[in-house]
Amino acid sequence: MPRSFTGKLLVATPKLEDPNFYRTVILIVAHDAEGAFGVVLNRPLDAQLSEHMPDWASLAAPPGVVFLGGPVEKVRALGLGRRRWAPPCPGWTPLNDEVGLVDLTIEPWRLGTPLDEVRVFTGYAGWTAGQLDAEVAEDAWFVVEALAGDAFTRNPESLWQEVVRRQHGKIAMYAHYPADPSVN
Repeated sequence: MPRSFTGKLLVATPKLEDPNFYRTVILIVAHDAEGAFGVVLNRPLDAQLSEHMPDWASLAAPPGVVFLGGPVEKVRALGLGRRRWAPPCPGWTPLNDEVGLVDLTIEPWRLGTPLDEVRVFTGYAGWTAGQLDAEVAEDAWFVVEALAGDAFTRNPESLWQEVVRRQHGKIAMYAHYPADPSVN
């Protein structure tokens, strides 16, 4: 299997016109020989977390809403948490030093790790074995390093442009790519 993209960001290239993924930034949660899945970081919904999961609301990263994680299983809630270093514990699956998956079925005070903030997603983006690698090879996605703050951005609407802008080389020039090149 090619390298794993777990913990990396997928940034939709202008070539990707699927409305589910147009200008999305996806944090890859798992990628192995069986496939991949991740959550879209820049699709906030008009649904306050406090209305749907009140136990988690005090930890919600601003803007405090639920995010559309992707088109698959939209009835499933996934949580990402941010924390300072702490030993491994039940309910926490690390993606990097600060960010990990949080088991939302456990009350936050029973997790055993202090969380600084959480973001809750409904649904996820998923790929079958080899599908994501093929899409990357077709230039549908840029694969870039994730910063801990990406998953908890206060400005999700501008995340695509911010992530593209901070890249080196040719990728950075896409930060100014018009949403509709035909009107350029």
